[in-house]
Amino acid sequence: MTSPATNEIPDTTAPEHRFGMSLSADEFKGLFRGHPGGVAVITADAGDGPVALTATSVSSVSAEPPLLIFSVSALSSAADVLLQAETVVVHLLDAQDIDVAKLGATSGIDRFAETHRWSRLVTGEPVYHDVRAWVRCAVIGRMDAGGSTVIAAHALQSQVERDEADALVYHNRTWHRLGDHSLIV
Repeated sequence: MTSPATNEIPDTTAPEHRFGMSLSADEFKGLFRGHPGGVAVITADAGDGPVALTATSVSSVSAEPPLLIFSVSALSSAADVLLQAETVVVHLLDAQDIDVAKLGATSGIDRFAETHRWSRLVTGEPVYHDVRAWVRCAVIGRMDAGGSTVIAAHALQSQVERDEADALVYHNRTWHRLGDHSLIV
């Protein structure tokens, strides 16, 4: 059966054809608004200058080999560079790093204008100073996923500044601090 408007054969392998209707974008966003995420800033430079974005999609995948994943929206100003970069730096933030998190989340600004906040590793990647931890990674795979790209990366080098600090999480469109005060026993 073809669609009368386009003369195209409908994709019967799409989830909505196999499992019924899917959630609307608003329903899906509302669902995840109540699911907190750790905050990271991802930086890269594919040759035309550094980019940065704040993400809550960073997850560890494997310890042997050390792999992580994150996603990048096609709407992000950093998307083109992150889709070309061979390496990235993932900054894992804590509550002391809220200014870096906000910097990466603010659109329309030069995230590298304050030159005292960052430098380049000897391998060339941009890295922010004095964050809880960062990990330099080689991009090993990319997968289109709706309006985003999921990027898989192999951890190559890391630095941890602070082991024991209050975690920074994003929950219900706001920043939160997790620490001993929020411990549930």
